[in-house]
Amino acid sequence: MTGLLPVEFLDTAGITFAAHPPPALTPRERVEVDRLWQETRAGNPAAFDGPIAAALGVDRPRAGELVVRWAPATYRMRALRRLRPPGRVPGSLYVTALVPTEGGILIGRGSPGTAHPGCWTLPGGTVEPPPPGEDLDIAGLRRHAVRELLEETGTRLPAGELRLWALTRSRRFGSLGFHFACPAAAEALVRRRHATLAGTRTAPAPETPPELDALAFVTSPDEATDLGPTTDYLPQLLGRYFDSR
Repeated sequence: MTGLLPVEFLDTAGITFAAHPPPALTPRERVEVDRLWQETRAGNPAAFDGPIAAALGVDRPRAGELVVRWAPATYRMRALRRLRPPGRVPGSLYVTALVPTEGGILIGRGSPGTAHPGCWTLPGGTVEPPPPGEDLDIAGLRRHAVRELLEETGTRLPAGELRLWALTRSRRFGSLGFHFACPAAAEALVRRRHATLAGTRTAPAPETPPELDALAFVTSPDEATDLGPTTDYLPQLLGRYFDSR
């Protein structure tokens, strides 16, 4: 692992998804997962054991094709990262949105109640399993990215205007990031919409602050890291984005 970058880029022409049962836990692991979740709740009462799509790995049945193995789980399953070796821990499926403006790519700082408090990141979030009877697919992930962008920044975009730009895999836990490129937006408009969102969240309901408590617009990975800590994938992803322009 020494010297390896935090994520690797998975290039593929086609992606399909294969659902699997949730990871099996030993009796001891079940007890420990519940105990660690209670510790998490004690430190952050806003933590919610909501549904997530866990990443179990990828397969390449043919050249140019990628099959993503996933399973329904909940947030408390992340406690396995403290109980198992990294290679035996399910990762997460997550989406991000890259929004270019005349001032740079939009990033935000996670508020205290988020999974990455104080870290700069792209708008986005962990993927939830689809409703019963529906399949997980890229169209659903695209809609999820649109929803996260609206909830975190107040920016509304039609799902059809997003395109899958990159797929990354975490080298530690195997989490898969689906990164969507968005059409350009005006920086002033993005700031105004986020300020409006923050005002509606903090005035009547201060216990639920916006997920991103500050915005910035950057033109290089160094600008992002100069702001403070970032999610592990952010500098690498921004580097590829700006190198491709």
